[in-house]
Amino acid sequence: MGETVGDIQPEELMSRLKKLRQGGRTLEFEIGEAESVGDSLQKEMEILQTEADKLERMQREKEELSRKLQFQCEESEEKSARHLRQNKKNDEQLEQYKCEIQEFKLKQRKQRIKFENQLHQLMEQHKILNSMFTLESLPDEIGSAENTACQLLSAEEVKLAQLAHLNKEIEAVKDQEQFGKTDSQTGKEPDTCH
Repeated sequence: MGETVGDIQPEELMSRLKKLRQGGRTLEFEIGEAESVGDSLQKEMEILQTEADKLERMQREKEELSRKLQFQCEESEEKSARHLRQNKKNDEQLEQYKCEIQEFKLKQRKQRIKFENQLHQLMEQHKILNSMFTLESLPDEIGSAENTACQLLSAEEVKLAQLAHLNKEIEAVKDQEQFGKTDSQTGKEPDTCH
């Protein structure tokens, strides 16, 4: 059977009331502490959220920087490949010019030998003609021989001019190649000459 208020003594009621009040105060104290802990946790959560936002921003910035660096790296690789192709092309062209000059020098040497042989033959013919013809016809024969010699000398001068022109072209290619190397050291792309 349950107790009624009338069955309990006043002292007992006071004791229970005192315990309930003490329990209520303890409960209020614990609730206050829980609320304080909750506030602290809320503040910590806000701090952590702020830190997380900051870290996310930093991550995005680093990713953006990484993309930019990757792009610059790819550009540098492409530029380097272009320089290598241009240098290879210049080397091939220079080699071709060297071969052409060697061929031209060989041809020039053959022509010089031929010219010397022709001049020697002409001098021999002149000696023979000098002994065969009279003094009256000698000036005409000499003029003809001198005219032939002049023609041969003119032909040699044309060939020498062609050789000088080829030498200038080789120097220009060398200068361009040197200019390309200087630009690749400074990070600039050489101007393309047409």
